[in-house]
Amino acid sequence: MASQEEPTSGKPEEQRGDGDVEAQTSGGYGVSSILKRWRREDLLKRGSLLLRGVVLLFSLLCFLITVTNKHGDWQNFDRYEEYRYLLAIAILSSLYNGFQVFRQIREFSTTTKLFSPKTSLLVDFFGDQVVAYLLISASSTAVPLTNNMRKGADNIFTDSSSAAISMGFFAFFAAALSAMISGFKLSNQTSI
Repeated sequence: MASQEEPTSGKPEEQRGDGDVEAQTSGGYGVSSILKRWRREDLLKRGSLLLRGVVLLFSLLCFLITVTNKHGDWQNFDRYEEYRYLLAIAILSSLYNGFQVFRQIREFSTTTKLFSPKTSLLVDFFGDQVVAYLLISASSTAVPLTNNMRKGADNIFTDSSSAAISMGFFAFFAAALSAMISGFKLSNQTSI
């Protein structure tokens, strides 16, 4: 009879895939992929902290510019509910982002979490979404009033109002980016 080759003849290590352990590829689960994931997570944490710091800065500027926009008679911000709404949202945004910046700096410096990771991710995501919406809402509400006032007279009151509104829009853009990062972190979390 002719010699039939067995299907497992040859080099069994190559056919079964259990050959040289040192020569095997990691398939993406090695040390390098873990290090890449850690770097990405660290970059997301630092980026989130930076964006929240920017939102805090612009919210505080919006608050300060709005509060100091009192020039007598009809040129007082508190006579217009649109500017009062902008002021209230700037205060809320400053408080929320001030707390978030404090929490993140504390977590970086002490490596202890204030909340559980699941709670922290959910608060970050929903808080960032709400703050971003409120900032764009308040800034958009004040624009038509300021434009109408500029038709009558372009003065320091309308210029200050425009500056406060601009700070609100800048705070919104940073808050929207922060919300996107929070959403990305939430969607990539495996334990939720």
